[in-house]
Amino acid sequence: MPVTELKDRISGALQDGTMGGALGRFNDAYLISRAKAYEGIDFEALRDQLVGLKGRAAAHLDELAEQFEEAATQAGAKVFRTADIAEAKAYLARLCKENGVQRIAKSKSMMTEEMHLNAFLAEQGIEVAETDLGEWIVQLAGQRPSHMVMPAIHLSKEQVAGIFSREVKAELAPDIPELVAVARRELRQKFLAADMGITGANVAVAETGTLVVVTNEGNARLVSTLPRIQVAVVGVEKLVERLADVGPILKALPRSATGQLLTSYVSMFTGPAPGADGQPKELHIILVDNRRSHMAADPRFAQALRCIRCASCVNVCPVYRLLGGHVFGGVYTGGIGAILAAWFDAMKASKDIQSLCIQCGACIPVCPTRIDIPDLIVELRRRLAAEEGHSFLQRAALKVVNDRRVFHGLLRAASKAQKPFAKKGMIRHLPFFLSGMTEHRSLPAIADVPFRDRFREIAQPAKTTEKAAFYAGCLIDFAYPDVGEAVVKVLNTAAVQVTFPEAQTCCGAPARYSGAFDVAAQNARDNVKALEDPEVRWVVSACPTCTVALRHELAATLRSEGQEDWAERADKLAHKVRDFSSLVKELVDAGRLSVEAAEGLPAVTYHDSCHLKRKLQAHEPPRALLGAAGFEIKEMRDSDVCCGMGGSYSLKFPEISAPILARKLENVKATGVGTVAMDCPGCMLQIGGGLDLAGSPAKVRHVAELIADKVRPSAGK
Repeated sequence: MPVTELKDRISGALQDGTMGGALGRFNDAYLISRAKAYEGIDFEALRDQLVGLKGRAAAHLDELAEQFEEAATQAGAKVFRTADIAEAKAYLARLCKENGVQRIAKSKSMMTEEMHLNAFLAEQGIEVAETDLGEWIVQLAGQRPSHMVMPAIHLSKEQVAGIFSREVKAELAPDIPELVAVARRELRQKFLAADMGITGANVAVAETGTLVVVTNEGNARLVSTLPRIQVAVVGVEKLVERLADVGPILKALPRSATGQLLTSYVSMFTGPAPGADGQPKELHIILVDNRRSHMAADPRFAQALRCIRCASCVNVCPVYRLLGGHVFGGVYTGGIGAILAAWFDAMKASKDIQSLCIQCGACIPVCPTRIDIPDLIVELRRRLAAEEGHSFLQRAALKVVNDRRVFHGLLRAASKAQKPFAKKGMIRHLPFFLSGMTEHRSLPAIADVPFRDRFREIAQPAKTTEKAAFYAGCLIDFAYPDVGEAVVKVLNTAAVQVTFPEAQTCCGAPARYSGAFDVAAQNARDNVKALEDPEVRWVVSACPTCTVALRHELAATLRSEGQEDWAERADKLAHKVRDFSSLVKELVDAGRLSVEAAEGLPAVTYHDSCHLKRKLQAHEPPRALLGAAGFEIKEMRDSDVCCGMGGSYSLKFPEISAPILARKLENVKATGVGTVAMDCPGCMLQIGGGLDLAGSPAKVRHVAELIADKVRPSAGK
């Protein structure tokens, strides 16, 4: 999909207020219903089960397919296995021709969507009717499903009434019971007239040859029993070893998909179902690979075959909430859709849609099979960059950021050039081609004196033998040096000597997240050299993105570039890395530091940065420190939902970043507080800039700034 087409799709989706309202309401309700559905269930233990059984299945696809074919054949089914979608369609065309099939009733099947089966059958002169209500609606509308579980979620009842009115040639009111009655009447004729029924399957059991189909409408049962021929089209990733493996999947799938304890219907077919006349029908099972075995053989992407198509990742995605599924352009939507498209279609099929991922990680904790979608998206970017390279502008920008002296020199120069535009520490307007950068938020002015220069004035000699190297990151160094000073003050109070290795450079996140792993590897080597001081006990960062890079990504980046010696050095460094709030909480718990509660402090609200909450799992330490300092914390709604920053994402997709930010600002405003606390300078830039441009009196403050004058050495220290 060309970038211009993607931008047009984005623009159209953002202008669709009906879809945006529907997705927003569903998102809010889903989070509540999902949480309630999982009450009393050990979700992590269930995930362990699913990772184990789906992981084993993905590692033995061929063996399970053979076992399934044997068991299903013994039960009376006819099994056709193929690696190729074209062969699967040809088999089905022959079957229709040999049996004089003119009309087909289908239940919901993502595999047949992947095959574009309806269009193919129409070309053969065969009438195909979708019988899942959502699928039928989008079929009548001439659209594709916008969601893996709820195909018509993007449409309002008024739009559905218009679609149905055209179908039945009568004016229908947007009354849901009436519309359901119309669908029931119309679809009943499709069931009765069908010569063939086609279903998919949610699970295929190798041990018994059993197909498991879950629905809420019962249409799959009618499709599989009324027509004289039943066909199930199934992707091989639906295979599991044993009948006992079905239980954990059924426990997770409805809860994760729609917040239900169980779907209305669970159908299990072992061999042909009895026909309406009591005689056994024909059951044909088409097992389709379509590069799934290639994915299973890839050590990075094999985990994606654990997907049970619950769409929980999509349900919590802030980008999907805004854009819906059609923007992604493929059969499978969201981040998992970009990954599957890269394998089932071609790597280039994901070239543009993978860029929609903001890397917030909201999908990670809800995925029942623990697929790390953001990490796989980054790996896609790496492979795409290796195949096609980056644009001239991207290469130029990365080259500048990668050269510490050039980059820092430019920032120092910019601190002088910004004078006409900076007022009270903020830049609200920029000229010419830079104007878009301040369209949706103000920007912090670059500091007159960067932190690295200030540090020389505030550095204190050691009071103990313990040292902490402070990794400032670009924003604290050049935009928020006051945060750096607060960090040093707190650690010095705990009798920790702080050093500032001046050779430290960009953490590599911008390069890594764009797929430029060669540039990120250079950043990694530079930072390992700068920070691997044997006398340093901790490497502390007050930026979660940088902390994640230092602790988790330096070594991985270096290994991906074949630099094992450097990766081992990065591993040793990673053990020392701490985020600011977690380290301070450790020092407090160890009796090295105390936080004294002040009286009369105003209430604050807290924004969880994506990396701190999900990658570092450190959402409690900052709240504990703020509470100990005497701040009342008024929790905002969706405190851990992305603010829309996403590093360079806010520059690449400002039209997406802006409404995500607007929602965050609404939630801040609803608390009525004057201070928004956070641990991330990137979020400070985004939220602080949004508040400033909106004229809000509320300000953003880093936790380090809020507690710096409230820490004391513990007694006896």
